[in-house]
Amino acid sequence: MFAKTIIDSDAFLDMPLSSQALYFHLSMRADDEGFINNPRKIQRMIGSSDDDLRILMAKNFILAFESGVIVIKHWKIHNYIRNDRFKPTMYQDEKALLSEKDNKSYSLDDVGIPNDNQLSYQMDTQVRLGKDRLGKVRDRKDVTPSENTPKAKPIRHKYGAYKNVLLSDEDMAKVKNEFSSDYEDRIERLSEYMASTGKGYKNHLATIRNWSKRDRAQPAAPKKSWQAPVKQETMPNWQEQQPKSDPSRKSEIEKMMEEFFTDNEEENR
Repeated sequence: MFAKTIIDSDAFLDMPLSSQALYFHLSMRADDEGFINNPRKIQRMIGSSDDDLRILMAKNFILAFESGVIVIKHWKIHNYIRNDRFKPTMYQDEKALLSEKDNKSYSLDDVGIPNDNQLSYQMDTQVRLGKDRLGKVRDRKDVTPSENTPKAKPIRHKYGAYKNVLLSDEDMAKVKNEFSSDYEDRIERLSEYMASTGKGYKNHLATIRNWSKRDRAQPAAPKKSWQAPVKQETMPNWQEQQPKSDPSRKSEIEKMMEEFFTDNEEENR
């Protein structure tokens, strides 16, 4: 329904979101050749302002006629309708004022451009919309696809327990290469932190790298031993615990032994 070469262009994305939304609604309600006869009604219906319509005209996304009819400039780039389903537009007078470029986009001849008195909501060259509304509006350049069309942003996939860590395939390859031993733990750490605190980061690869640098800068905490303490006991030294012999006691015992053997000898005689 919509060509990415148009809606992903800088000229389109530089417009306010309200102008982008009006463009989508106008395109959804156009006939088979891109013509719309009630742009003001659609504008009021979705709550857009006159400035949004002026911006689309100023940046050549729509072309306006004196009758109040408008046409989507890149309609034939967005859509291809089979001949058996095609219904020609009823605004043939307006169509006669258009020419079609080689890339299928419409071009409006100068004779068909209405002035401010003929169409009240047309772009007035004397009215300044303000830089805040137009953003950084470049010169009225055609956003027709060309060789210089910017590349689409890489798709980011969701990782982590809470599916809130966004990494493209290239980012994921870098994480695995730089933190091969614990890249999964680092992703889970970031996922749990964002889920518990509600914080967000623009670039999750840069956040993982930054946390790694911060961890290396902090002194390493001493490792705790989870082994249960073992009480060591020493065996008693029985030799040291034996009572020391008394010399006087020793001589007394020897004397008693001598008397005992002497008595036995006399009895044997």
